Parts: sequence; C-alpha cells; structure tokens
Amino acid sequence: MPQSGTLLWNRNNLAKRPRDVTNLGCVERVEEEDLRRAVEGARRYAAEKGVAMPSIDELTRIEPVHLARLEAQGIFTTGLLLERSETPTRRQTLADQTDASLADVDEWRDEALLLNLAFFGRHEHQLLAAAGYPGIRTLAESDWEEFQAAVTRATLLLGRVAPDPLSLRSWWEQGRVLVDA
Repeated sequence: MPQSGTLLWNRNNLAKRPRDVTNLGCVERVEEEDLRRAVEGARRYAAEKGVAMPSIDELTRIEPVHLARLEAQGIFTTGLLLERSETPTRRQTLADQTDASLADVDEWRDEALLLNLAFFGRHEHQLLAAAGYPGIRTLAESDWEEFQAAVTRATLLLGRVAPDPLSLRSWWEQGRVLVDA
C-alpha cells in the first residue's frame, strides 16, 4: 500500500487517498513532485501551441492556498476551472475538493468567465478591475453608458490608451450572454 500523501494515477482517476492498488491493473504511483512537473509541462505545451486559455494564476480574487489546491486537482487554466464548475453539483464538488466555500467557487467562476472574453488579456483585466468590474456579473448588470464611462475613467486614471469602441462593446455584450453560463 502506498504511503499517505502520495497520489495514485489510474488512467482517468487521480485520488489523494491511499488505496490498495494490487488489483486495479496499470497503476503507477505518482508523487506530488511528479504531478507538479506534469502540470508545468502541460502549461509549457499550451504556451508553445498558442493556447489562449488564461492561467488560473491570473485570478485576483483567490487565496494562494486555494490556488495551490486547484492546481493539485489538475486545474491550471480558467477554461478547466469553468469546465469543472459547470453545474451546481460540480461547483459543490470542487468546493469540497479545495476546502473552499460554494461562494468562493462562484467568485472564481465569475472572474474566470470575465478572463475568457474574446480579445481580452491581462491589461484589459486590470483595466476592468480598476473600472469596478471584477467579474462577469457586475459587467452584465451594468448598462452600456455606465460601463463605457467607467472604463474611460479607469483608462485616464491608469494613464493607458483607451480600448477601441468595438472591443469595449464586444466585452459588454459577451458579458451579458455569459452571465448565465
């Protein structure tokens, strides 16, 4: 029986609990360091292939301990976070796996949806946060004129070039659609 704290990999099963693996076939013990290397390798591969999925490191409303727990669950992009929190049952399961509250998971999901807007990157995320839009819900709840004015004020405050009106309108419209996702 493996020692406590080791991870077991059985094709599609990753579990933290030590188990008797004598009859499971094709099982390898995977140490936590090996898992970290696998995650880093997957990140490098995604970067090399130009995958545009933002890393969960870009989430600003998450405690470092929860970030580490998400990575231990194999969630290292916002796309994977959104997939693993798609339904209320999945959100509760993820909360249990990361020792977080359901409200925490909802908050992470809200920000992850914002980070996955088309033509949206790190600078745009900072801009919208400065404008008072930390997640997709606040964006969807705003009216167009209010959103446009808040982003213009934040642009001036941060000393940045304003995003083009088409991108701004696109983010606002996407937010209104994605809020129910």
